Amino acid sequence: MSIVLICRAMNSYTHVLTPEQAKKLSALLEELGFEFSSKQYALFFAQKNKLSVAVYEKGPKVLVQGKGAEEFVQFELEPKILGEARLGYEEVHSPEMFESHFGVDESGKGDFFGPLVIAGVYVDRRIARKLVDAGVQDSKRIGSDARIRALGETIRKTAGGLVETVLIGPQRYNELYEKFGNLNKLLGWGHARIIENLLGKKPDCPRALSDQFADARVVEQSLLRHGRKINIQQRTRAESDIAVAAASILAREGFINWLERRGKELGVRLERGVSEKVKETAKKLVEMSGPQALREVAKVHFRTAHEIAPNDYAAPPPRDAWRKKA
Repeated sequence: MSIVLICRAMNSYTHVLTPEQAKKLSALLEELGFEFSSKQYALFFAQKNKLSVAVYEKGPKVLVQGKGAEEFVQFELEPKILGEARLGYEEVHSPEMFESHFGVDESGKGDFFGPLVIAGVYVDRRIARKLVDAGVQDSKRIGSDARIRALGETIRKTAGGLVETVLIGPQRYNELYEKFGNLNKLLGWGHARIIENLLGKKPDCPRALSDQFADARVVEQSLLRHGRKINIQQRTRAESDIAVAAASILAREGFINWLERRGKELGVRLERGVSEKVKETAKKLVEMSGPQALREVAKVHFRTAHEIAPNDYAAPPPRDAWRKKA
């Protein structure tokens, strides 16, 4: 019998905890001699030598960083707190993640400013293993734009060109939204374009995976109209799949790059999300260039557009009516 050791230079790890697991971890860290200190938004923060462990209120979620992170996860966190050994055993726990498939994800659909960006990545066993070892994970778990861009470059190099990105700028997005009538149909159209383009590069790929957002038949029918056929799979939390996680990073990279570039052109900071700062910037743009300026930088079916320019943009329908329509 041979033993294979999987080595990597991992210095960051994150995982959602239950409240009970968070309490157990705090006690374990105290037992191991970690020093505790306060940290904003954290239930607790502890350090020992060059290793830090933070458990944040939202989740709660643990973030392990620094020298010795991998050893701490494998020998302390997983067996004593999480009750499972996953790090380095991804191919055992999720074998389908290492089979040939496309992963598709999007960024920007919940942000008032900016485009909708949809990306896709092909993986096989070799590519998937390299992406896992490089630290690729769901883009929502990565707080640094610099890290998003560095991983984006790694993904493109590792996948050898078997990636696709479709950026739908706000002006085109608003036209398409008015045409399709709801976001799910627009997303289905965008996902189909990505898969169609990837099939042009890798026609023998057996399946495509994305997050659960709509009836998969919307995507399948769009592909069939163009003579393409592939097994379309959708599931919740699809970003745990390495191909979908890689696609989420490429989509996020395209989104943040557009915001930064367009903001510099306009001389304003285009914030993400739908915060009060977003509304303040939107008001400033309307004062500078009129209500129609929003169509070039924002998704005007959002309630924010109606709040800023009620005479130019209609209020969205009540939530119940929107759900029925979607």
